[in-house]
Amino acid sequence: MPATQVKDRQPLDLEIKDAQVIFSAVWENLEEELGREKLWFPKELILLGGAPGAGKGTQTRFIMKARGLTRPPIVISELLTTPEAEKIKEQGGMVGDKEVIGILLRKLLHEEYRDGALLDGFPRTRVQVECLKLLVDQINKLHAEFENTSLAIYFRRPTIHAMVLFVSERISVERQLMRGRQIAEHNKEVEETGVGQQIELRPTDLSEDTARRRYRVFKEQTWDALQSLKDLYHYHFVNAEGPIEEVEENILKELKYQSSLELEPRTYDRLSPLPLAEDITLHARQELVRRLDSYELVHTELFIRIVEIIKSKFMPIITRHALSGRSIVNSEDSIFEDPLALSMLIDIFSERGFHAVVDKHIQEIPERVHLATGQIQGRKKTIYRIQIGFKGSEIRRG
Repeated sequence: MPATQVKDRQPLDLEIKDAQVIFSAVWENLEEELGREKLWFPKELILLGGAPGAGKGTQTRFIMKARGLTRPPIVISELLTTPEAEKIKEQGGMVGDKEVIGILLRKLLHEEYRDGALLDGFPRTRVQVECLKLLVDQINKLHAEFENTSLAIYFRRPTIHAMVLFVSERISVERQLMRGRQIAEHNKEVEETGVGQQIELRPTDLSEDTARRRYRVFKEQTWDALQSLKDLYHYHFVNAEGPIEEVEENILKELKYQSSLELEPRTYDRLSPLPLAEDITLHARQELVRRLDSYELVHTELFIRIVEIIKSKFMPIITRHALSGRSIVNSEDSIFEDPLALSMLIDIFSERGFHAVVDKHIQEIPERVHLATGQIQGRKKTIYRIQIGFKGSEIRRG
């Protein structure tokens, strides 16, 4: 093998070895302190990364809402100011990858993150990527170990989403400088009026050169780490240069729920015999057309009678309830004793844009009393209660 190739591989080899040493030490401490049966990590992890000015802060809340996550995001940069990190610094230590990984893993074990957590700014380096891979491997091992025990619900197979918000260097610099101007104006107003709170102003948001340098550092150091996630987990590359609404639409498309990817295999196999709603409705219109044509061609006389009943008996009542979008019609017509007649009724309303539901009620009607025995004789009366729903009229109130 050429020497240049050996040299090219050395940094990555060292990073992998460093990650293994770092992660092993952190994991051993957790096992010793808590025990394997208490290592309950989130079911879902969203790894949010992006260039400066890509809108991570803006989109975090939207992404969490899209995935149903309610707890605050875990911002990696803020881990450096946690009590754990401050204690390390007070003792003269440095908060490096080992300390960050240790604090992060403990954070993920909090009960509030049991169903899922969003990690803002992780991973940023290849060492952190390797630590992430080792963490997922360990969670999968725990899943297999406790799968058939009473603790199985705490050791679910993890779902990992890597989401990268990307903008070009030009857009990044423009947004950083615009943010700087807005924060400076806000802080000036707070200083003059005494109302509100000052917002921290980053030095990179004041200078085009430093803003540009920040973007290039991202491309040189973090971009490669984020790209490496592509072959490992569900990877979502989102163009974040457009308006907020457009970016949100892109995010929703990327995070569309897919049960086969997220449910436990056993759960998915249990549910898979049940059809999806989209599969049922896919050809519903074609089936409706086929049935209506068959009514006309094969059951012409009955079809004509049902159309006439709807026209003369139902439509006047529906028209009177046009504002509410809901009407109820009771009918005792014996024609509806034929199940095909009821099917026709429902299909005709569906074709015309209504939604009809039929309830059948049978009542006992007394007709005579036998004086000698007191026995009551009567007859049964069948009432068909048809509820028709439709889009009501919109009334403007000025």
